[in-house]
Amino acid sequence: MPQRIRVVDSHTEGEPTRIVLAGGPDLGSGPLAERVTRFRAQHDRFRRAVVDEPRGSGVLVGGLLVPPVDAASTAGVIFFDDAAFLGMCGHGTIGLLVTLAHLGRAGLGVHGIETPVGTVHATLRDRSTVSVQNVPSYRSRKGVSVEVPGEGNVTGDVAWGGNWFFLVPRAPVALLPENAGRLTAHAEAVREALRRSGVKGDDGTPLDHVALAGPPADARNSARHFVLCPGKAYDRSPCGTGTSATMAARFADGLLREGEVWRQEGILGTVFEGSVEAEGNAVRPTITGRAHIIAEGELVVDEQDPFAWGIAR
Repeated sequence: MPQRIRVVDSHTEGEPTRIVLAGGPDLGSGPLAERVTRFRAQHDRFRRAVVDEPRGSGVLVGGLLVPPVDAASTAGVIFFDDAAFLGMCGHGTIGLLVTLAHLGRAGLGVHGIETPVGTVHATLRDRSTVSVQNVPSYRSRKGVSVEVPGEGNVTGDVAWGGNWFFLVPRAPVALLPENAGRLTAHAEAVREALRRSGVKGDDGTPLDHVALAGPPADARNSARHFVLCPGKAYDRSPCGTGTSATMAARFADGLLREGEVWRQEGILGTVFEGSVEAEGNAVRPTITGRAHIIAEGELVVDEQDPFAWGIAR
């Protein structure tokens, strides 16, 4: 019989999230860092089935709902996209909590959400608005330069916001949707140059997110950025972990104070509102955004289908 996977789809400020409620693999118990390792090693085709074509697309982020370790937590979740498993996902956490509220599994207030990189606390403010207190974030290295063929020398900061980022302060063209192709090509070239140069995160993982910054389109906001995610898709939202990394870098430079509001535009002009609190050598970011439910249903995986487990890329 075909396998059925129950899902709810949402979008957070334009970026889609698909939460798997039932039909996923049994990853056992224990810390989510261990469970994502099992997921990656033993069930990667499930990831592809959920987010790859023909059921998904490069822009879709999936989240497997799993039992939390701590009984006080509302949920555990493992996020992934068409290219990789994600440590944390800000827009996805907002979408997850709105999904749980839609299903009657979460009410207004603060909820612990366990991820492979730690527990975050998400506050459901109304049926679509969520604030996420992220994992501690920090800038690892400032002013790292790489030579990008055809582009010249590109300098940026290495920062952690739940995923590893290379933050480039100046984009090559205006940060507008009509320039998405040019921005994607540039960010891909920067990421490849980082790989060739051996520039990695502190834990040795590749810098698989590249953020290109520029001025906001709306003077009421603080900045705009374009974020290339693992693979070749760019974030349609302002990117929660990218906003966290950006605020951490600003704080390190003395350009953002504790409690000061930072309004981060994404490529579509939607906004995450953020702030930070100092925590040791890092900051604890909080981001607020909105998500909306767009679909409920079942994915059908039929072994007779040549693309049952997704189209390999």
